[in-house]
Amino acid sequence: MRVNRLHPWPDDAAEAEAIQDRLRGRVELTGPTAFSLVAGLDVHYHGDDDVTAAVVVLDAATLEPVERAVAHGKAAFPYVPGLFAFRELPTLVEALERLAVTPDLLVCDGHGLAHPRGFGLACHLGVLTGLPALGVAKTPFVGVHETPGPERGAWTPIVHEGLTVGRALRTRRDTKPVYVSPGHRISLETATSQALLLTPRYRLPEPVRQADHLARHPSGM
Repeated sequence: MRVNRLHPWPDDAAEAEAIQDRLRGRVELTGPTAFSLVAGLDVHYHGDDDVTAAVVVLDAATLEPVERAVAHGKAAFPYVPGLFAFRELPTLVEALERLAVTPDLLVCDGHGLAHPRGFGLACHLGVLTGLPALGVAKTPFVGVHETPGPERGAWTPIVHEGLTVGRALRTRRDTKPVYVSPGHRISLETATSQALLLTPRYRLPEPVRQADHLARHPSGM
């Protein structure tokens, strides 16, 4: 699939923040509500700087794998809160470009709007690819929220600087919630419904869960 190289990879924090601020205006918060092919993305670290990025494309109706791709590289940026995506983006983009199919939705292990500058990994990948994208994170990053009820599907809004940027969503009864935020070309309502549809058995969406496994065990492709 094709990924638009809209900027060079930054060398420092000021340049990275400028890229986020510039691209944030391209984020769209409306789009499709149903998807045929859904891709999960994740990155595994081997030591401090060696990374493996994995993309797993699933049939949305059956959650059966359609295609997998991996790429190996080095973390491309130092660890700076709010700029973590730049460590992983080059290798993730390389993995995406190895796909023969183009998915209809990207599900990222990370955040979208729920980010200090409103432009997390899911926003960035959505803008670069032009595809609908959402973030599902295991831990919160910004904003405040109440604890959702214990039942599957319960959620509470995540509010940051007066704006609703995501939802704390219970995908399994009596398990910790996940933190859903729209990335690009998707509404918060659709992002929430997709996160639930893609978690029939486990806490995390199946595309992300399979991408995590592939990133950890790429020789199993």
